[in-house]
Amino acid sequence: MQNSDARRAKRILIAQAVATLVVTLIGLIFGLRAGLFALIGGATATVANALFAYLVFGRYQAGQPGRLLAQFYGGELIKLAFVIAVFAAVIIWLDPLSPLALFGGFLFVQVIPMLLANRLGA
Repeated sequence: MQNSDARRAKRILIAQAVATLVVTLIGLIFGLRAGLFALIGGATATVANALFAYLVFGRYQAGQPGRLLAQFYGGELIKLAFVIAVFAAVIIWLDPLSPLALFGGFLFVQVIPMLLANRLGA
């Protein structure tokens, strides 16, 4: 990955980590359990995107543009499998479930930094 692309990906991942902390603090306002589920949801989004970035750009070579497309598809499939596995484990093993905090934390961390991506990449 080129240095500017690496810096942009790193900034987005840092923004997602910060968003995870913010959503966790917001969840803690509603109780310890809501804070825990918000943390799990936010961390799931952050780790999944870090995994995707590593799989796609970690071994990127500019001389092989066709391979990059395959890395994107493969990275996205692995990212989705990771998210599904974490959500399944949480739903099975953590009872009582706090779905609003879990999925709300995930969506917040997934969407907010992407909306700020142009500012983060500057």
